[in-house]
Amino acid sequence: MSEHQTWPELELPDLLFTDPVRKIHADVENDWDPLRRSACQTAAGRALWKHAVNDPLAELLAGEVYLRGFYEKVKKDRLSNAREVSGVILAVRTMWFDAKIEEAINSFYGTGGAQVVLLGAGMDARAYRLSCLKESDVFEVDFPEVLQMKATILQAAAESTNYCQHTTMTGKSLSRVAADITDKNWLQKLQKSGFDPDRNTVWVLEGILYYLSSSHAMEVLKTIAENCTITHTVLLADFMNKPSITLSSSMFHFYSDWPDHLLPSLGFSDVKLSQIGDPDAHFGLLHDPVNLFNKLRGLPRSLQTHPDDGTPCCRLYLVKASGSPN
Repeated sequence: MSEHQTWPELELPDLLFTDPVRKIHADVENDWDPLRRSACQTAAGRALWKHAVNDPLAELLAGEVYLRGFYEKVKKDRLSNAREVSGVILAVRTMWFDAKIEEAINSFYGTGGAQVVLLGAGMDARAYRLSCLKESDVFEVDFPEVLQMKATILQAAAESTNYCQHTTMTGKSLSRVAADITDKNWLQKLQKSGFDPDRNTVWVLEGILYYLSSSHAMEVLKTIAENCTITHTVLLADFMNKPSITLSSSMFHFYSDWPDHLLPSLGFSDVKLSQIGDPDAHFGLLHDPVNLFNKLRGLPRSLQTHPDDGTPCCRLYLVKASGSPN
């Protein structure tokens, strides 16, 4: 029987139903806005694609509501032989960022290591699962309630025999910085938490820029670009093009059709752009040659609508940019 004809039942970990964990996920549902809740949605996607993404803590950080919701979407897609299964973009995106973080850190070998800053960190658990961070100081920047929720879940996991082995940090250190990156003082708060502007830095903006207004997104990018004049800097970010933000006009705002042109104008000297399905953004998960992503890769990026059916050409660009004082 093929994988499209059957789909295993969702198994939820017992720890999700303990009082502390259940309560904090109830608070997420009752008190958080859609932007903050998107962090749990991302964790659910990573948990449901665990055959590809190594993130043992994702199911706890996602919570029952988002695990069940995402599971039903994936199950429906697999049973209907959908060309693009729900969550595949998220899985590829996660794996691309994992690979590029390791690549960037390796480029700093012999230069005193690097700092890794996760802006809009959400339910990111890289400081607990990426061995390449062993010589890196990691900073997670997000809203205070998001960071507190994550800390509570991780504490519960540390006390559980099933999860305690996954709560040992792989990073050299981890600092959680409660800050809103749309406020002008977020960099100051980061520095007060131990961030050193003179040290090599990898900035990770995964799934965050398009939620910001254009002015806020540009301010964040300019702030990071200014770091290039001080020390060797690597930026890893994903960008939506204009048609993509129409998928949710209430949630998505900032877009760039040509991030590989935008970033050099801000001061980055080396920019490499990939699309989902490219050789470094595939990971064996996009086998169908006529799925949406592979069809778009063959079209000029200037096209806003598909010439065959008039549908929007929704693209997600994965971008690595770097710069240095020299």
